[in-house]
Amino acid sequence: MEITVQCCKQSKNDPFDDNDSENGTFLPGLPDDLAQRCLSSLSLSPSLLFSVCHSWRRLLYSPSFPPFFSLYALLSPLHNPTMALPREVVPQSTIVFFSFDPISSSWRSLPSPPQNPSFHLLRRHPSFLSRNLPIQSLTVSNQLIVIAATTQNLFPSLSSPLVFHPESNIWFYGPQISAPRWWCAAGSAQGVVYMASGFGSHYQGDVARSLEQWDLNKKRENWVWENKAGFKDGRFSREAVEAVGCRGKLCMVNVKGNALKEGAVYNVGLDKWEDMPVGMVAGWNGPAASMDEDEIYVIDEVKGRLSKYDGEKDCWVKVIELEQLKRAEHIAAGRGKICAVSAKGERIIVVDVRDKPTRFWEVEPPCGLEVVAVHVLPRMISRQH
Repeated sequence: MEITVQCCKQSKNDPFDDNDSENGTFLPGLPDDLAQRCLSSLSLSPSLLFSVCHSWRRLLYSPSFPPFFSLYALLSPLHNPTMALPREVVPQSTIVFFSFDPISSSWRSLPSPPQNPSFHLLRRHPSFLSRNLPIQSLTVSNQLIVIAATTQNLFPSLSSPLVFHPESNIWFYGPQISAPRWWCAAGSAQGVVYMASGFGSHYQGDVARSLEQWDLNKKRENWVWENKAGFKDGRFSREAVEAVGCRGKLCMVNVKGNALKEGAVYNVGLDKWEDMPVGMVAGWNGPAASMDEDEIYVIDEVKGRLSKYDGEKDCWVKVIELEQLKRAEHIAAGRGKICAVSAKGERIIVVDVRDKPTRFWEVEPPCGLEVVAVHVLPRMISRQH
């Protein structure tokens, strides 16, 4: 299979550089509001609009223009960074949030999350020298949600999910969690967040067997966690678990990597647990994600093989195998691309699974930081522009 390799380097060019002297209208001879409607309706790639002129560039980033999608990342300072961290990366927690603009190839920090109540999202602790603590996040309805993490005192960080809405550029909290957790099985389907099993400040059997849902399709004032059909035992409470939503079902395995594992499938419509197909659980050997809740992809973290699940044949079909995908720790899927965190967070590999031949390229994280997780979401609306 022929592979085209592209490497994305972090650009130092600000798309709104004040030295750019172009200040023309969007389309000569048309009022700006009409020109905006014309340009917004065209099937032009954002990168093409970005490259034409400065006025089109400003339109591309304006709140009135349909947002293109960007890469969002949860990042943690390196153990021994070789470079001084930017001033904005001196947080009260050990996790910071950035967005990578694929058009200008530049990273931008997200606004600081609310500190009332104050919280910490701890990545490492002296008591667990050989292990990184899980920080669980997901995307639902074009929003970033952080649902479980650990404090410096080894208590659950979040009593309510922390939510970032890119198009309004604000953070807020979701509904109160009945039993906050260090980790859990977390995922989403059809605009609903699911939290299953898990471990809080101490083990609780009823929590380890529980399943709750939070429906973001409802009005915000009606947001609550609702109990659903629970597990028969606590086998999914051992570590952080990705619950992958696909075609009205949540699919998950209870152990990461190539270890012997058990799988479970939750049928959203029937509120019922089912056995995972034998072929699905056999090939689930690394991080997984769904593309538009229609196809499940997994990376074999030992072989560096990206595969797609074929439900009719109950098998995994190889998409591509790359050295760069070995030791993949987390993946996200969206807009036809798989974004993988690899090499202990030192790089992000993007694979375009809809291109023939398959293309992949690398995105470098901000200097002095390592990647914990990535997500695909609409770009932030910058109020200053």
